[in-house]
Order: sequence, then C-alpha cells, then structure tokens
Amino acid sequence: MKMQSLKQVLQNNAYPGRGIVIGRSTDGKSAVTAYFIMGRSVNSRNRVFVTDGEGIRTQAFDPSKLSDPSLIIYAPVRVLGNKTIVTNGDQTDTIYELMDKQQTFEQSLRGREFEPDGPNYTPRISGIMHVENGTYNYAMSILKSDNGDPDSCNRFTFAYTNPKAGQGRFIHTYMGDGNPLPSFEGEPELVDIDGDIDAFTELVWNSLNEDNKVSLFVRFIDIETGKYETRIVNKNV
Repeated sequence: MKMQSLKQVLQNNAYPGRGIVIGRSTDGKSAVTAYFIMGRSVNSRNRVFVTDGEGIRTQAFDPSKLSDPSLIIYAPVRVLGNKTIVTNGDQTDTIYELMDKQQTFEQSLRGREFEPDGPNYTPRISGIMHVENGTYNYAMSILKSDNGDPDSCNRFTFAYTNPKAGQGRFIHTYMGDGNPLPSFEGEPELVDIDGDIDAFTELVWNSLNEDNKVSLFVRFIDIETGKYETRIVNKNV
C-alpha cells in the first residue's frame, strides 16, 4: 500500500465524519493517536471534548441546544492498564469492560454493530494501542452495514505489530459527503505521521474542513516509559 500524506487525505475529504489515526512518531519514540469528530447538524456541532480521568468524553457545548444525546455523547478514549482504547461511540465502554474480563479486542466487539442511524448506518470504528516495556502494537476495527443493508453487519479487524516510525493508519466513518453518507471502504489508509505533538495536532486540525470540524484529541505515549502527552482542540470555546 502506498503511503499518503495525511494532510492531503484530510483536505481532499470535506466530510470524513469521525476519524481515528494510530501510528508511531517520526523519531520512533512515541505511540501516536488522533481522534476527531465532525458534524453537519446543529446537534452534532454542539460538542466539545473534555478530560475524563486518563481519557476524554464528549459534552454538549450549549446544553440547551442538545436534542438527542444517544449517539453523540460518549467517552471516545479510555485507558485500561497499558492499553489505550479509542472509538467513535459508546463501544469504548464495551471494549473496556470486556477486555477487563480477559476478552480480546475482537471478541469484545462481537455483540456490537454499526450505529442505528438509517439510512447512513454509520460504521463503528475502534482502535486499541498496547504499549508495554518498550514494545508497541495496535489494532483497528470497523463494524459496518453490508452496503446499507441493516440486516447484515460486516466485521473487520486489522492488527499492526511493531509499527514503523513516521507511519500510521487512518480509518474514518465516511468516504465523503453524501445522502446517505457512503461508509468507509477497504483497509485503514497508510498515512505519514509527521512532527512532534504540537506540530501534528496543528496539521490535523488545520487540514479538517473548516465548516464541519468540531473537536480533536491527540496523544503521544512514550513507548519506553508509558508516560503520555495530550492535546485537545475544540472549535467551540
């Protein structure tokens, strides 16, 4: 697979929806993840990321404008020991709870499906990063309808061992704008991971469509020590 510029991939898609990037920093020292949310409706755009323990959660920016919290208020990031879970919905909690009971990442998602928001049937995308004693691996998952058929759920898991420096994988909910919105297709895209945490955060945020972007979370985890740095950017401030 040819490596693409993350900047260009984001700039060329006005509405990737929600997206997860996981990879390794340019210097090879950090496990890297980014999670962003976008929105077309007032309800979707009325959100911010806030810190919640070692993770984050979404929160209504203006509670008086919140019409339906069911698919927009959740914890996108949670930490379970040396594992960092990143998802686009409340399956974060499912993964956390079942992996805490010794199930695998893939097993923990078997009871979940795509979102019940027909006709889009938004895919559930998830990632897990495992950093321990100087080693690093990660996996990504997508649960999607079978070409818009809500009676069939297609499940794909992708695992990456000892990922290369300066490279990452990018998975997002939509291939672009539309009605209904076209679900992501294929395996996670191979993209570059460039710069330190501040430069990378700025690159991702500035590359997202200005009208549709809502919030961004970025974390760099030191592979040797497990210590991490986090950045959160909210359009609503």
